[in-house]
Amino acid sequence: MSAVEERTHPRPAADVLDWGRALIGPALREAVESLPEAVRRIAGYHFGWFDERGRPVGAAGGGKAIRPALVLLAAEVVGGEAAEAVPAAVAVELTHNFSLLHDDVMDGDTSRRHRATAWTIFGRGPAILAGDALMTLAFDVLAAAGRPAARLAARALGAAVLELIDGQYSDVSFERRDDVALSECQAMATAKTGALLGGACALGALYGGAPDERVERLGAFGRHLGLAFQHVDDLLGIWGDPGVTGKPVYSDLRNRKKSLPVVAALVSGTPAGRELAALYRSPHPLTDFELVRAAQLVEEAGGRAWSQAEADGLLATAMRELDWAQTGASARAAAELQSLARLVTRRDH
Repeated sequence: MSAVEERTHPRPAADVLDWGRALIGPALREAVESLPEAVRRIAGYHFGWFDERGRPVGAAGGGKAIRPALVLLAAEVVGGEAAEAVPAAVAVELTHNFSLLHDDVMDGDTSRRHRATAWTIFGRGPAILAGDALMTLAFDVLAAAGRPAARLAARALGAAVLELIDGQYSDVSFERRDDVALSECQAMATAKTGALLGGACALGALYGGAPDERVERLGAFGRHLGLAFQHVDDLLGIWGDPGVTGKPVYSDLRNRKKSLPVVAALVSGTPAGRELAALYRSPHPLTDFELVRAAQLVEEAGGRAWSQAEADGLLATAMRELDWAQTGASARAAAELQSLARLVTRRDH
């Protein structure tokens, strides 16, 4: 009897995340331990396993590990075993953290997960190299596991990474432009976030032995969920509690990010949108008062309500893709994926 069949009731999303972390934890640690010492130390700090001197920390550290949980559940949704998909889940988590290390450097963020970011401790160059090492390691994990799906999985992960990089490039380029269209911003967010969540679900389906059409449907589920996630993340980047997000208040506005709600406000044609545009064009760093005002303007111009409505609609679309992709025997895994999707989009809070 499979692990998913042994469960009589769907678990809450928090329990699913705990299960996913426990399942991939040993393999993730083993993979990172294989890195050269210099980058291993930075990676271990970034994951929350060690302090800046390389000493083990008491707390488990790290993030929620949403993406590996998506991999594991996607494998079960198509009738496979989560344990068989562990290499894919580890590869996705390594890839995600490669992007975070680079993203922190590019954005100049000084805190993540309530700790100083790796680049502020070890330097920009070393943090970038540690990210490169994690990306390389992700493909090594897929190859070393020797699963039948490894070749297709490596190609799917590579495509997702290239799309993610393209999205990140667009995100950075938007900071130098005053004329970003909403469609451009949506395409950027789909690439930056949707590509890897879609790739995570597709990899899980591949390792679960799904036919091509189910792999594509689960990939679509992940992409829609990823864009919904980005809407919510952008809202939290403005109005989120730093105690929850682990980032400074108004961090996206301080960096003048062209996030989804901000761009929606900028192109709204409203007085609030025009005032926000003037603030974003100002040559000096935004003061605390201006940051508060910028957040008010995004809301007055309709950016906050639009982003939340978009997140709701995208979640509904993702759920329809999941309904089609699941097998008859995987209702519990599908229910857990639904619960995780709601958590990702903060619908359970």
